Amino acid sequence: MRTDFADQVAAFLDLAQIAGVRHVTYLSAYGIDQAPPQVALRAVELDLNRRGAITHSILRPAWFMQNFSETFLKPVDGVITVPTADGAEAFIDAEDIAAVAAETLAVRMLMPAPPTRFTGSEAITVSEAAQIIAAVTGESVTAQRHRPRRVIPGTVAAGVPAEYGEMLRC
Repeated sequence: MRTDFADQVAAFLDLAQIAGVRHVTYLSAYGIDQAPPQVALRAVELDLNRRGAITHSILRPAWFMQNFSETFLKPVDGVITVPTADGAEAFIDAEDIAAVAAETLAVRMLMPAPPTRFTGSEAITVSEAAQIIAAVTGESVTAQRHRPRRVIPGTVAAGVPAEYGEMLRC
């Protein structure tokens, strides 16, 4: 959950090239192709695109289901605090993302592909996700929409570093 890592990834990729690595798979984010080049995830994508000695697969999954249990969508005192409207998202399980990554390393190494965007099978709202979490856990869970500036304290309370919480405001 760091926001400034592009230089470290570039140094790693330099070492990978020296070691003879022919292909890498990079976990990016859905929609990051619309981000400015100084955003780390986008900067790494652009770096990969400039490299000629190494092929790559870029994965751009939708939001992870695990965000509800491990990161910034984790309920705090029974409330999921989000800076979103009522739109639906097809959240995806990290295990499905891992399966796609494994496939790119096994197959795409021979035949690189353009960035892959993928989602879960069913789009739901955060309010619907809260209802599902409540039904599974037996606890009261609701979703509360706030303006982005009000969401940061909740994300930090859920264990997200403050710098990353600020990035989520964008």
